[in-house]
Amino acid sequence: MSDEPEVLFEKRGGVGLITLNRPKALNALNQPMVLEIHPQMIEWAEDDEVQAVVIQAAGDRAFCAGGDILWLRNNGLNDRPTALSFFWDEYRLNRYIKTYPKPYIAFIDGITMGGGCGLSVHGDFRVATERTTYAMPETGIGLFPDVGGSYFMPRCPGETGMYSAITGDRLRPADALHLGIATSYTPSDKLDDLLQALVDGDLSSKENIQDILQGFHEDPGQSDVKLLQGQIDVIFRENSLEDVVETLKLNGSKFAQKTLATIEGKSPTSMKVTFRQMREGAKLDFDACMQMEYRIVTQVMAGQDFYEGVRAVIVDKDNEPKWSPDTLEAVTDADVDAYFQALGDQDLHFDGPPGTRA
Repeated sequence: MSDEPEVLFEKRGGVGLITLNRPKALNALNQPMVLEIHPQMIEWAEDDEVQAVVIQAAGDRAFCAGGDILWLRNNGLNDRPTALSFFWDEYRLNRYIKTYPKPYIAFIDGITMGGGCGLSVHGDFRVATERTTYAMPETGIGLFPDVGGSYFMPRCPGETGMYSAITGDRLRPADALHLGIATSYTPSDKLDDLLQALVDGDLSSKENIQDILQGFHEDPGQSDVKLLQGQIDVIFRENSLEDVVETLKLNGSKFAQKTLATIEGKSPTSMKVTFRQMREGAKLDFDACMQMEYRIVTQVMAGQDFYEGVRAVIVDKDNEPKWSPDTLEAVTDADVDAYFQALGDQDLHFDGPPGTRA
């Protein structure tokens, strides 16, 4: 086991710099990392020398490929409260980033999925590069787009958030900009210069920071999702996932055929829960979205599909998950309702220091 810290912290000028430091694991987020980042951000919020926080990652492959799902699977099978405590702490960090009193800038260079979106999207600025790949692929492993996906995905243009949530398709930098996941685009070989410009700059206002970022912004090219948005909006505006599937079948375009084939491989339960999650999230504020997500994940960890999905994709790598139920029609409204039930005194709240439920 490496003695290298999994998260690095330093102050450079007016920047509090966070570096995710698990490049061999694609900087996957684990609970110890969450419980290091959150207190450090609290400390910097009170530090007058820190004007803004920048989060980046080591290596050239990933900003953060998501949560450590193998750890979650193993603990969910053997010690569910421990697995749920990760989500509790992670969601509280997501909310702290959303409400952070100082500017927060993420360099989303490389794979940015799942938990990586939670560490970036809720901040003020997200800088994509040519290596950025954005996705919320959770329906493919029996999970759902969490870490605030309930809030930011329904607020993407048209039905692009719903499309991304259901399909988990991997999107490129121009797509991330179109969806609002990224706020600017800078080639990866200029990120060091951009960071130095922030360190040397006046970060006392978001307008000043925006000017610095804009000075390094370049054209990422055409967004495929933007070109397809007319179809996406027609297909995914339906009132049920079954209606979406029927519309895909009737549409018959190459995009519709590809999307239909993609959906057929996902967990039916996860997709139906996700569909409702997106529709509900569009009407809720951020805190309510996070509370809803904790209710959902509590039920997910008590179910079957997440463990089967991770087995198929990560453990055995046969990519042949046996979902239960295995069709959309077999997932009843009552099945879906169960994921959204209040948890009473176990509901997510935001009081107390990181790592506690007090």
